[in-house]
Amino acid sequence: MSSTKLNSEGVLLFEQPFARVPYENYRKVFRATQRNIERELGNVQTVTNDLLKRSKSREVNLEDAAKSVDGMIGRVENLKRKLSELQDTAGKPTLDVTRERLQHLMAVETLQTTGSLDFSRWADTRLDRWLVDWALRTGRENTARTLAQDRNIETLVDIDLFTDIRRIELALSKHSCTEALAWCSENKTALRKIKSTLEFELRLQEYIELARDQKKQEAMAYSKKHLVSWQETHLPQIMQAATLLAIKPSTTCGPYRRLYDDSRWLDLIQAFRLAIYNLNSLPTEPLLNLALYSGLASLKLPSCNDRSSHNVDCPVCDPSINTLAREVPFSHHANSTIVCRISGKIMDEDNMPMVFPNGQVYSREALEDMAAKHNGMVTCQVTDQKCEFSALKKVFIS
Repeated sequence: MSSTKLNSEGVLLFEQPFARVPYENYRKVFRATQRNIERELGNVQTVTNDLLKRSKSREVNLEDAAKSVDGMIGRVENLKRKLSELQDTAGKPTLDVTRERLQHLMAVETLQTTGSLDFSRWADTRLDRWLVDWALRTGRENTARTLAQDRNIETLVDIDLFTDIRRIELALSKHSCTEALAWCSENKTALRKIKSTLEFELRLQEYIELARDQKKQEAMAYSKKHLVSWQETHLPQIMQAATLLAIKPSTTCGPYRRLYDDSRWLDLIQAFRLAIYNLNSLPTEPLLNLALYSGLASLKLPSCNDRSSHNVDCPVCDPSINTLAREVPFSHHANSTIVCRISGKIMDEDNMPMVFPNGQVYSREALEDMAAKHNGMVTCQVTDQKCEFSALKKVFIS
């Protein structure tokens, strides 16, 4: 088995989402913990300040003070219980997933060559992960679950994340913004950082649906509550939406017909998918596709498009893969490598290229093997010209 020194940095180029998703999940757990602590301890602080104020003015009796202290103790105990449950149900499992994924990535640092058995096993696991990712993105959730369970990689794939994505996209396809808005509320700070307008577009769509149903009072109240706060950045859209109250859904006026058009729901699905992918550093293309594209781009040569020069060992020359290769650029090689089209082996000083009288070149090993089988005669694979092996000439590569 041939071995090549492992470029761990190159291997890890695709792995940012792999580590980022559990990090984002734990960040949500942390925020939920923080909210619980701030709410409960805030109430305790308020009661404490009130007791202190009343004690200074001698307006408190021991019985009331004891009840207040008992109430504060109850709140703190309730907070402790909530935090413990949150840690057991979400915090610890997420940390376990993060730890296992980091250990999986750290294993690459200990590997020296791509020919080792350990790297082969690691690469097989990575391929399984990419296949699960592809299945999840294409709506094949049962296939993804079955593969993950069969390969014992449930903690290394993001089934729960894509299940959530699927749930929200399904709701949007049924013209419901409720689930997507709840997700926006959970990720409000992160969406603000990436300057996402998803929440505004969802709010605008709910307003449009009220206008479509001619619920003018509800629409105006909704606009004041949810759209006015966006006026600094979306005033023209808000003003255009306000005009919808005077325009029927059957209008032929371009700008308003587009607002009433049901294709806006498809745009919302795309916008939601892009937002959640951005938050988790997920590429818009399946990782399997990106790996294929990068591999094909490193192998693709102009000769791959010429059927007469196809190499049996070149993936790009394979008809089933060549279709994908059409979308990627040609590879750049500072030093050319000449490959025999008969054997698929590299031609070098140990396997010298030999030229036919017609100018076609093949490797010495392949031609010697052919000559041994045909009484010293060799045949050009391109023109079918036959000649004796002794008529061939060596080609020296400079």
